[in-house]
Amino acid sequence: MPIIGSILQVIVGLGLLNVWLLRRGSSTAYRGGEAKNLKEEFATYGLPASMFYIVGGLKIICGVLLLVGLWYQPVVLPAAAVVVVLMLGAVVMHLKVGDAVVKFVPATLMLAMSGAICVISRL
Repeated sequence: MPIIGSILQVIVGLGLLNVWLLRRGSSTAYRGGEAKNLKEEFATYGLPASMFYIVGGLKIICGVLLLVGLWYQPVVLPAAAVVVVLMLGAVVMHLKVGDAVVKFVPATLMLAMSGAICVISRL
């Protein structure tokens, strides 16, 4: 894997873990609607409470796998591909509730980086 791929894996992996393990209860400028934490954000999008746990679990697993992928390459593509799908969903949810573009910049960046990881991991 080229060094840029490894750097992106670290950024995306740590970013996912930061949001879901350290900052899930924190208010940020990027939460959908007027949500003050991740659970409120999912409610803002009209998603069932179970989706919070499903999406959170997937993002935590993918974050860990992207970091593990620094040593064990076969997990990188599947993890990055799942993140692409989840980030597409995040962008759609922001659009659904009429958020300003600035609110979904992080999801768009994570989508782009994860897409790049998918491409780079196939080289």
